[in-house]
Amino acid sequence: MEFSCKYAKKCGACSLLNMSYEKQLSFKMAREIKLLGRFGKVEEIIGMETPCFYRNKSQYAFGVYKGKTVAGVYQSSTHKIVDIDSCLLTDKRADEIFTVVKKLLKSFKLKPYDENTGRGFLRHLLVKTGFKSGETMVVLVTCTKDFPKKRSFVNALVKNCPYITTIVQNVNSRYTSMVLGDENTVLYGDGKITEYLLGMKFRISPKAFYQINPIQTEFLYGKALEFADFNGEEEIIDAYCGTGTIGIIAGKQVKSVIGVEINADAVNDAKENAKLNEVKNISFILADAGKFMAQTANEGKKIDAVIMDPARAGADMPFLSSLVKLSPKKVIYISCNPETLARDLRFLTKNGYKVRKIQPVDMFPHTEHIETVVKLSKREISSNKI
Repeated sequence: MEFSCKYAKKCGACSLLNMSYEKQLSFKMAREIKLLGRFGKVEEIIGMETPCFYRNKSQYAFGVYKGKTVAGVYQSSTHKIVDIDSCLLTDKRADEIFTVVKKLLKSFKLKPYDENTGRGFLRHLLVKTGFKSGETMVVLVTCTKDFPKKRSFVNALVKNCPYITTIVQNVNSRYTSMVLGDENTVLYGDGKITEYLLGMKFRISPKAFYQINPIQTEFLYGKALEFADFNGEEEIIDAYCGTGTIGIIAGKQVKSVIGVEINADAVNDAKENAKLNEVKNISFILADAGKFMAQTANEGKKIDAVIMDPARAGADMPFLSSLVKLSPKKVIYISCNPETLARDLRFLTKNGYKVRKIQPVDMFPHTEHIETVVKLSKREISSNKI
């Protein structure tokens, strides 16, 4: 399969677009084997049947360049905005909303944010879509809370895009590269959307993390739970749990789950999601995963398995050291960065664990990113009789 994009050279996000999709998968497999092959057999990467329009979260930036409005995406590794009309990776609904918002800005005489002067109104547009539910969230990130003709703007947006479920105004007045600020005002709907994953439903708020590619997430989490092979009696920790997705799904297969997450919005969503799915054997802790693991290990608590899904930087040393001290029988490591995964696996395999299975999943076609599920278990210690 061949794909093309007229913005590819300027944008730079799709760094593998010069390859056919089949070659992209081969390239990623070679990288996985190079980095992870020393730990065991790397299974064939799970690719996408239709590797485009897969992102359920789309972010667009607004700015001023030489006195004119620019709107689109940041050029790879820079803060320069590339003017675009559409994207090969984003859900088509998001691009349609983006087009409408640009027109409404002009018709309502609202200015984009100018980071050189600190003035203007709209900084970013964030769109989250539910692929299975059909629900759509729009977040308008503004420089000020003041929103001229707010009701008319919202009505016009919904009229043009009637599938929109909720609209939120997020205020970010700081000079920062962070997209979202701390203050949210719901302008339409209830401020969240619902999505379905592996038979469960999840509520998603503007700031909470949720896997970007919902189609491949089914394969990713399905493999993680297959590798875990729970028997119903385990007490497990879901570290870096986000909105609680995999922990809640696993809750149906184990005795109890503790989800740990440092993002307060995500923890609130996780608690709501557990109630929504009537999973009563899970609790959520607002804490740094490493510190929580250290405390749990120091208290001598027994944990049968740990599911971990850290950010691209991987797990830090306090977390890994505490994991080894806690000594669960199984560790299911979900990684979005094979380099840091290889680093962490080196530590764990030197400290009593053996890698049993490695499964790459192509969550981000046309980019260099790779998601990987790894199963580790305690290495058997042989005793020599004298």
